Amino acid sequence: MLVTITILRYPKKYIPFAFLAMAVHRLPLFFTNGCSFWKLLGCGKNGTFDINPDYQQWGLMAVWGSETEFQKFKTKSFIAKWWNTFCEEKYSIYLEPTESHGKWSGKEPFGNPKIKGQDGRVGILTRATIRPIKLKNFWKNVPKVAAIMGSSKGFITSIGIGEAPFFMQATFSVWDSLEDVKKFAYKDQEHAEVIKLTRQENWYSEELFARFKILKTEGKLNGVDPIFING
Repeated sequence: MLVTITILRYPKKYIPFAFLAMAVHRLPLFFTNGCSFWKLLGCGKNGTFDINPDYQQWGLMAVWGSETEFQKFKTKSFIAKWWNTFCEEKYSIYLEPTESHGKWSGKEPFGNPKIKGQDGRVGILTRATIRPIKLKNFWKNVPKVAAIMGSSKGFITSIGIGEAPFFMQATFSVWDSLEDVKKFAYKDQEHAEVIKLTRQENWYSEELFARFKILKTEGKLNGVDPIFING
């Protein structure tokens, strides 16, 4: 299994085509061979759950049977031709799932891997559908968690992604090591208190956590490779 997250940046003059893609690309993705799960995504401005969208930045998360199938899609598909025509940057992250629990749209898109140890940089996907009556409390706590994550040891970068504004949100973050992820998740007191609050108040109607090995990256985002900017 190969998981890819592709982030696209559109020039301002082509923003209408970015919105159009969210509707037009659904049908070809549905019929794409070798792709077992996909989500077209918008992006937040500040690299995490974000109520403010970045209308120039959009994404596609997809699960493939093999890298060959993704490469075929990336070079020959209608969507790839659309990207080449309208996007000024394309950045793809190649991932192997090493842990996953929870569901996304009622499915377990990454299977049920449970690899305990992991060397090298780690990708973390946290995704949730927020209950409408809990939106106020969720967004009130987002800036606090984002600040904690951004200042945590081993944090490299993050990308805020989501299927729908306000209530379907996800963050993909990258860390130097699995140990750094564990320290942030379990040992930071403020973060632990927010996690406890999500359970006590039942914020989410659906949620998913997944951990990945980062296989490689391709392309640039805002002129750099944000994951391997320093090698």
